[in-house]
Amino acid sequence: MAECLKSLRAGEHAPGLELDRLGRDLHHLVNTVHDLTARGIGLKVLTGQGAAIDTTTAAGKLVFGIFAALAEFERELISERTIAGLASARARGRTGGRPFTMTPAKVRLAMASMGKSETKVAELCKELGSPDRPSTGTLQPNGELRPDGARVLARK
Repeated sequence: MAECLKSLRAGEHAPGLELDRLGRDLHHLVNTVHDLTARGIGLKVLTGQGAAIDTTTAAGKLVFGIFAALAEFERELISERTIAGLASARARGRTGGRPFTMTPAKVRLAMASMGKSETKVAELCKELGSPDRPSTGTLQPNGELRPDGARVLARK
């Protein structure tokens, strides 16, 4: 479908069999139609729920404008709900993200080991049961704590 839309020239119409074939979601559909309009290309929906849409006519532009306004409204609602949900979770003491694999005891052991030059990081990871390097988020290569390491040690 993308190749078909790229091949259209100004003054032509993009025949859309159904609106759901033209875009992944309403936001994508609106952006696609705006891009076509900017290039001077109209859209005529031939079948389906949006069969009355023809962006070359005033009525078709009105209907599509309503769709665009609804899509923007939907995006804003989703954004507001997401922000409110994250704030609510933080208020309940919950934080997002992957849980730490390192325990405070493992971090202290890694701190002592990473400061020594003979330590092999791969072997240390096997001993600690850590899938990644201990220095990735918790420790610096010289064994000093990083912010995530301080958070692990602060856990109870």
